[in-house]
Order: sequence, then structure tokens, then C-alpha cells
Amino acid sequence: MNPLLARISVEPEICFGKPCIKGTRIWVSLILDLLASGSSAEAILADYPQIEKDDILACIAYGAEMSRENYVELKKAG
Repeated sequence: MNPLLARISVEPEICFGKPCIKGTRIWVSLILDLLASGSSAEAILADYPQIEKDDILACIAYGAEMSRENYVELKKAG
């Protein structure tokens, strides 16, 4: 397991139990959405100064772990 995952917390009483960067209320999914839409890590860090680059990497690692167990049904092209 990736040691970066220690930077992520899932607490039922915080953000409805959604995975967040530890010590914040910033959802992992928000960071992943920002990256997917083309935001750079530097831009995210400027917008969210309470997090560090390793927090962004932790979000990516969490997404990778989730994709090993779960998947999204995708429409076939055509």
C-alpha cells in the first residue's frame, strides 16, 4: 500500500464520510476533478494553500487504489 494514503482520512462525521485530505475538508474527488479538468498541481496549491504537493499525490494514489476495486461503467463509442 502506498504510504501517501496516510494523508487521506475517511471519517463518518467529517464531510459525510467522503475521503478527504487529512486535517482538511477538501475532498479527494475535488482534487481529482481539478486535475482531470487540466488544473496543474501548482494552481491547486495556490488555490488551496493549506495543502501540500504530497496531498495531491495522495489523492492520485487514493484514486488508483479505488480503481483496483471499483470501476465506472463506460459507454462504448459508436
